[in-house]
Amino acid sequence: MHILMLTPSLPYPPQQGGAIRNYGIIKGLHTAGHTITLLSFHDNADLDASATPLAQLCSHIETIPAPRRTLTNRLRDLLFSSQPDLARRLHSPELAERLCGLLAKTRFDLVQFEGLEMAAYLPLVRRYQPEARLIYDAHNAEYALQRAIFQVDRGTFYRWLAAGYSLVQSRRIMHFESDICERADYVIAVSDEDAAALRIFCSGNGIGIVPNGIHIEDYVAPDERLDLGEHALVFTGKMDYRPNVDAMNWFAEDILPLILGQIPDTRLYIVGQKPHARLEKLRDKHYIEITGWVRDIQPFLYATTVYIAPLRMGSGTRLKILEAMAAGQAIVATSIAASGLNAPQDAILIADDETSMADSIVALLRDAGQREQLGAAAHAYVEQHYDWSVVIPRLLAIYKGLGLG
Repeated sequence: MHILMLTPSLPYPPQQGGAIRNYGIIKGLHTAGHTITLLSFHDNADLDASATPLAQLCSHIETIPAPRRTLTNRLRDLLFSSQPDLARRLHSPELAERLCGLLAKTRFDLVQFEGLEMAAYLPLVRRYQPEARLIYDAHNAEYALQRAIFQVDRGTFYRWLAAGYSLVQSRRIMHFESDICERADYVIAVSDEDAAALRIFCSGNGIGIVPNGIHIEDYVAPDERLDLGEHALVFTGKMDYRPNVDAMNWFAEDILPLILGQIPDTRLYIVGQKPHARLEKLRDKHYIEITGWVRDIQPFLYATTVYIAPLRMGSGTRLKILEAMAAGQAIVATSIAASGLNAPQDAILIADDETSMADSIVALLRDAGQREQLGAAAHAYVEQHYDWSVVIPRLLAIYKGLGLG
């Protein structure tokens, strides 16, 4: 069948959450014999989509620059619009025009919207191709994510303004997300928890679960090893993403000092693009390194002693944890970070407060045998449940259930 996929950014290189998922789906669908047209926002003038592997996976690719929203526009929408910021974030007349052009010249069996921002274009597709099946692939239960952010920020005085913003946004997103779920023919969630949060919006259609996946073979040990020290803690992620920023500030301020009190030569490496200004204060600490963008995270994963995921907000299946598991690393994470994974206790350690997380990390830093056991169990688990060779058949089964070949 012929599938049109709309993505918020070019899914190459697959180095962060959304791109990893979208690239994995495109590659899997191509391997299954389907024809894919890709319409995507793309801002990197140095990266030509036609020169990437996407050119071999897609029959046609169209990209346009992402729209730029000024602070004035966002404030205007906050005060005078009932729509959430997320619904306007990728509003682009140019993309709408390109989309209409594609719909006018090609009949698609299926149109899949990757993430809620791109689902804003769902009504337009319904108008021009009412016979096409429309699937909303929900990378997060967005209203639940904003509600969780509100709950965390409300506990800190200087974050009350941000908490109020998140409360307003969570209510607006709930209405918008509900409308999209009702309009779509089918909704895909990435975890049991997200499916439960979105199911209340899906009274007239179906909802299924297709978790995030990775290509296990991409996470073999690199030829050259980094030396991060004997007691290295590593966190990876897009570092302008609010849950990641909160995680690192919380860990650095309230948990890391407890670890340093017992193992003074511990070092924390924060690995990921676009570090937020709220992380700048951490650069003054000699035991913390903020790397910014790196070409590959595998060298950091294999150089870590303990991988940490101290997230206090978020939803979905954490690709960062899947990557650390694929690299066979010992992981300490919060329940929120590990939600959706359903991983056994012998594959990941869960700690939700400062003391228990510090104690779990210290114990692992001192016990190479336990680290090895955890890493081996983690690798086996992710290979069995989250390799794309396992995940894609679940997506194809959903298509078949909708009468799509």
